[in-house]
Amino acid sequence: MMPPEEESPDGEGDRDSALVLLQGLKSGSTRKQGCDPFAQTQRSKLQHRRARINQQINKEMRMRAGAENLFRATSNHKVKETVALELSYVNSNLQLLKEELEELNSSMDVYQNDSESISVPMIPLGLKETKELDLLAPLKDFISEHYGEEGILFEKEIKEFMELRQAMRTPSRNEAGLELLMEYYNQLYFLDSRFFPPTKSLGVYFHWYDSLTGVPFHQRALAFEKGSVLFNIGALHTQIGARQDRASLPGLNQAIDAFQKAAGAFNYLKENFSNAPSLDMSVASLNMLVRLMVAQVQECVFEKMTLLRAQHDFFTQLQLAQEAARVEDVYSLVHQTMTQAHVKDYVPFSWTTMVHVKSEHFKALSHYFAAIALCDCPVASDAELPEQEKAFIQFHVTMPEGPSLRVLLQDPEERRKLGKAHLKKAIMKHEEAMRIHGLCKILRKMDILQEVLSFAHKRSLSKYSEIDHEEDFFETGDAPDIHPKTHQKPEIKSPNFSQVKVTDLFHRLGPLSVFSAKNKWYPVRRVHLMRGENGFGFTLRGDSPVLIAGVIPGGCASEAGLKEGDYIISVNGKDCKWSKHAEVVQLLKSTGEEGVEIGVITLQGSEGPKAADKKAAAMSSGSGVLKSNKENSRKSVMNSKSASTLLVWSKKSKRSKKSTYGIPFTTVGDNEVMY
Repeated sequence: MMPPEEESPDGEGDRDSALVLLQGLKSGSTRKQGCDPFAQTQRSKLQHRRARINQQINKEMRMRAGAENLFRATSNHKVKETVALELSYVNSNLQLLKEELEELNSSMDVYQNDSESISVPMIPLGLKETKELDLLAPLKDFISEHYGEEGILFEKEIKEFMELRQAMRTPSRNEAGLELLMEYYNQLYFLDSRFFPPTKSLGVYFHWYDSLTGVPFHQRALAFEKGSVLFNIGALHTQIGARQDRASLPGLNQAIDAFQKAAGAFNYLKENFSNAPSLDMSVASLNMLVRLMVAQVQECVFEKMTLLRAQHDFFTQLQLAQEAARVEDVYSLVHQTMTQAHVKDYVPFSWTTMVHVKSEHFKALSHYFAAIALCDCPVASDAELPEQEKAFIQFHVTMPEGPSLRVLLQDPEERRKLGKAHLKKAIMKHEEAMRIHGLCKILRKMDILQEVLSFAHKRSLSKYSEIDHEEDFFETGDAPDIHPKTHQKPEIKSPNFSQVKVTDLFHRLGPLSVFSAKNKWYPVRRVHLMRGENGFGFTLRGDSPVLIAGVIPGGCASEAGLKEGDYIISVNGKDCKWSKHAEVVQLLKSTGEEGVEIGVITLQGSEGPKAADKKAAAMSSGSGVLKSNKENSRKSVMNSKSASTLLVWSKKSKRSKKSTYGIPFTTVGDNEVMY
């Protein structure tokens, strides 16, 4: 057995899963748990170091802010000199801490698979860190003030939500960890709807550290919390993708799926959240991350093709060359994005270098496979020639100089000459990749990358020596570049939020269609009704809660003060917020001569004939977060205990076309019953 500090990252997911199960059994709960924060796995050590550096950066930045304020405020020359010296010291410390964090972000080997196969390392992202959050007092106060309920009665639900938030800070590196993050993300919808009114702040700050720079940020907007969790969903997908064994087909398929889902999470974040305070969630940064994930998918597709097409025929080698050219193409785009003015200052240098190395490496591979197709594959027969001509005419970006295509494909010497030119270019690109690799201290420590580059370089040199003849007096020409082409285009998979079903923890407050932070209602009225000759004198409609759709003038209900648009929330002391239409009717019918006591509420601003029309059929998050409402456009269905359909993050209300809430009392619809 390996000691804890040498535990392989590949075994970490299994260990995390066992820990989740053990914690669930101990607590008697099926709720997912996070990893043990004290478990000494390599990845947990990395996260601990990240948290420590983040805290130190936070401390130094506060010191710098204080020193800068003092420098501006004082007019004393000696004080200014002392403060300037202190600022210089603080800035030096900050620079050292940011360099340490950059080295941490460059620790790709910790996240890789530990199999004996040689694969080029992938770039994973570390998770964003957050501070603990105490919501007990703010939520209890809001429940008392807004809902008119005793806040202390909801302590269990509040603590359960806080435990879920604490658990999602340390998700396991597997499917269970992703489900935990998704569960918390979906619970934020209910928290938003219940406790974040559009015109008032809850007074709670959400603190998150930038994943790339370690700089702390905080906002009162719940969307900052949502966006940060979504970022971590994407980051966890990158870690899962990086740990797969890409020497096997199942491992490659899992890696492709993980990187595509990571691209989807970052792309969704880019399109639906704006004005994020931290650099890692800026549009430029997210655009770079999406492109990086797509490039890593394309690299996995190339590796998959090398596994599936082991035969060495002419067409297979051409396809491999074009796949490699496609990988080079997408990595060149990533490198271009990483070196832009708004991105290069905070992207780790090792990432930029790794992407540049891969770009050169795969360009070399494209020329190598082109040379193999020309030199190792048999000359085309007359029957094979038309098909080979068709494939080769679309193979190069520009047609190679020299004889016609037919002569080139049927003349072994001409094939050897062009193959030699491709190998010459391959060797140049291999050497360029190794040169760039040597410029980065962190990558020089990555033995497996050095091994991959060295192997590919030696293979090309060996092939060049094999086809090089002493009597060659011609000057080797410049081979044209390979036209990039792929047989499997990467797919950006958006997050499937409905995959993880959640139940509203604050279900007892009532249906969200009425009992939400955006709605206000008058205090509960207790009305005592006696059944008259014509019944109670009102019409009911709907479920959860049941609505008084009409009141007969002069009837019992009218005299007792009931109004059209009131919601029935209790009958004879029994809570009816979640009751179905038939259940409320049964309670009313079971009353005797003593009558019945009904508890009703009236939404503020909904008085009048069309009161019932105010009932929302879909809930909106209503939080204008990060100064943008685009985030509210997502519509996803989740299940709740009431079996009602909830539209997640939806801003628009989609009322059923069959709804007759707004019709006058005199017109009784099919779903209305008079009592």
